[in-house]
Amino acid sequence: MSYALNRDIRSFQAAGAIGGRLIVAASGPAGDIATAVARQGFGVAERVGSEAGQMCDVTVAGMTEVIAGGDLDFDDPVTSDANGRAVKAVAVAGQTVRIVGFIRGEGTTGDILPIQVAPSLLATPA
Repeated sequence: MSYALNRDIRSFQAAGAIGGRLIVAASGPAGDIATAVARQGFGVAERVGSEAGQMCDVTVAGMTEVIAGGDLDFDDPVTSDANGRAVKAVAVAGQTVRIVGFIRGEGTTGDILPIQVAPSLLATPA
């Protein structure tokens, strides 16, 4: 499926190899990126990903596709697992969870699902 319209794609230098359709996060003060770990993602690498030191195209807003890291339903808010795959964001009392976006399909681990990238925070009082 093509999501070329109405999305914001930016290029960042990859600190390490990044697989396609994985959630990415800032990895240092130089503005480089790496595959995201839980609760740190801000966008999704385009389907080709990137090798270390190369530029990686990242959807930072709008529709694209992401690899699921667990069971996901339509409109689930998602964050990253330890491998950069999308998992359901769950509220944790007293913590702030970073949401990368909202799933626009249904699937399970390993499936490629549409995502509306819309970085935001889920803050829950203690």
